[in-house]
Amino acid sequence: MSEKAEALWSALLKGRFFTLGLVAAWYSSNIGVLLLNKYLLSNYGFKYPIFLTMCHMTACSIFSYVAIAWLKLVPMQSVRSRVQFLKISALSLVFCGSVVSGNVSLRYLPVSFNQAIGATTPFFTAVFAYIMTLRQESWITYVTLIPVVMGVIIASGGEPSFHLFGFIICIGATAARALKTVLQGILMSSEEEKLNSMNLLLYMAPIAVILILPATIIMEKNVINVMLTLAREDSKFILYLLLNSSLAYFVNLTNFLVTKYTSALTLQVLGNAKGAVAVVISILIFRNPVSFTGMAGYTLTVIGVILYSESKKRNK
Repeated sequence: MSEKAEALWSALLKGRFFTLGLVAAWYSSNIGVLLLNKYLLSNYGFKYPIFLTMCHMTACSIFSYVAIAWLKLVPMQSVRSRVQFLKISALSLVFCGSVVSGNVSLRYLPVSFNQAIGATTPFFTAVFAYIMTLRQESWITYVTLIPVVMGVIIASGGEPSFHLFGFIICIGATAARALKTVLQGILMSSEEEKLNSMNLLLYMAPIAVILILPATIIMEKNVINVMLTLAREDSKFILYLLLNSSLAYFVNLTNFLVTKYTSALTLQVLGNAKGAVAVVISILIFRNPVSFTGMAGYTLTVIGVILYSESKKRNK
């Protein structure tokens, strides 16, 4: 093999290992923050999901500024108008709703069932896209959404740890996540107003902290006292909280990097597999009971999501 061919092969291998490393970091941060959320809110007894979300948004605010202003990972984009600021604020409000609802649901539902419900995001995205923009997909795309919904219905019927309130809140979190995606496409459609995901998070996260702070003060008054008590009882508590908050930022960072170095479609495919990996890991760690019917329902949902992604790709 010539020196030129060896250099080319070496560069390919380095690029491949770099991409695999990014995907591994994305999986680890995603699954890590999900499992830590569950551990803190349910198993550890820190029953303050709104405050936990505020910690996440605070970490995202700090790390975003460091990554963009100091480390220059991406060029800083400025907010150009009051209208653009109001649009970012609207997205931040919906984003807060989705994250808080998701954290609340983890108090009542196992991670495996939470992920099964979260897999229905494409269904809500298609619904909101039609309601808000009258954008229609092909009939085959809508057909692929049937197993997505049916799978969750089957999984709900066979879930040993089913909790109605947790289920409703988790559905709300999934719908809010889909709504944010559609709103982002509408509000940031102008080329002058488009922000990459890193810069959008830089502006959304501090607004989210401001929005969440009053809710924390009103609804979770005793959180500081409880946090100090838990810290005195177990010195690792603060470490868990800091790690959890940091991972919340790295989920967004690695999401951006994986999209940049692969493609949005690859991210979608990897995301489908990530949900399945999270389910398996959570069952092994938390030992929550599962049924054959529940796993069959979740599998049907994942198959529906894969078919939906494939249909969208072919239409494009």
